[in-house]
Amino acid sequence: MKRRLTYLSLFALLLPFLACQQSTKQKESTNTSDSNTVTLDSVAFGANIDGKAAKLYQIKNSNGVTAYLTEFGARIVGLWVPDRLGTLTDVVLGFKNVADYNNPAEPYFGPIVGPFGNRIANGKFSLDGKSYSTSVNNGPNTLHGGEKGLHFVHWTAKQVNDKVVSFSYTHPDMQDGFPGNIKIEVVYSLTDDNELHINYQAVSDKKTVINLTNHAYFNLNGEGSGSILNHDLRIFADQYTPVDSTLIPTGELASVKDTPFDFNFPKTIGKDIDQDNQQLAYGKGYDHNFVLNGTKVDGLNHAATLTGDQTGIIMDIYTQEPGIQFYSGNFMGDKVTLKSGKTDSFRTAVCLEPQHFPDSPNQPNFPSTILNPGDTYSTKSIYKFSTIK
Repeated sequence: MKRRLTYLSLFALLLPFLACQQSTKQKESTNTSDSNTVTLDSVAFGANIDGKAAKLYQIKNSNGVTAYLTEFGARIVGLWVPDRLGTLTDVVLGFKNVADYNNPAEPYFGPIVGPFGNRIANGKFSLDGKSYSTSVNNGPNTLHGGEKGLHFVHWTAKQVNDKVVSFSYTHPDMQDGFPGNIKIEVVYSLTDDNELHINYQAVSDKKTVINLTNHAYFNLNGEGSGSILNHDLRIFADQYTPVDSTLIPTGELASVKDTPFDFNFPKTIGKDIDQDNQQLAYGKGYDHNFVLNGTKVDGLNHAATLTGDQTGIIMDIYTQEPGIQFYSGNFMGDKVTLKSGKTDSFRTAVCLEPQHFPDSPNQPNFPSTILNPGDTYSTKSIYKFSTIK
């Protein structure tokens, strides 16, 4: 009886401690969930730009994968996906306040770029013998639609449901020098297979050129987690388009074989990036378009596979586009402060942009980017997330 009382007394003494431990675990679990999925304050995020309020939109699937989007640039602000342990990780760079995006030093964090993504040589092209001059904003060239483009404008947003947000914008005739009133719709959607789909459509009332893509900066170890040089990358391309010193394609489709541009088998981004190579010198690393070799998955080109070395997160990109631009963050340099409180340090993110080829309007041997009145531009890209088993 005495021993039984002793045990009961001991158990009674331990009860508050055990209850506290359980409460703490539950609180930690709740806090982890909250901090991993509620990353942005929608009230603090919003601001008026050019007299229009920009809001924050959220889409989320049944696995907790969450994307945050905004009207300003129809851009991805945050993207939370599970790592190998199931912890949700924000894999794209961005800001906590929309006003921070309205800054000439902002390097295209997550927006839709266009009407012509990538570069146009000397800001000039011709259609049916008529010459057009587009605003020059990248040395002698036009980059991502010029000074205003699609990244510095306010789109109209519609939350379709918990997994879908659509954005629409009419690019005015001759804005930044591009002909035609171009009506554009971009739809972001999440599936329960952890896929982020981006669907693009456009029509124009004049003959024009178009090349739309998303310009997200990815770090699969998480925003602000350091260098991406140890990420493994595979690009399904046998050729790439060499460039001149201003990063305009020469028109050649060059073999990647026996060059630093061969990513047909997975290798770390940093493996060959410092080789003595003229193309790498021009780009200060990788900043080149790769010609996809047509490896098909469900009718789409399998463009690339990127793997985070710390988290084990895998991102596969599938697209209807014929190329993909690989940029290794060579011009990043602690210029801005990110959501995480870290700065955009050198090569701490990578861009993989499904696209038609740069300077296509001036390169007759490249796939055409012409959009005629009465035709509909339509393309789709998918970013599928999984983890190392």
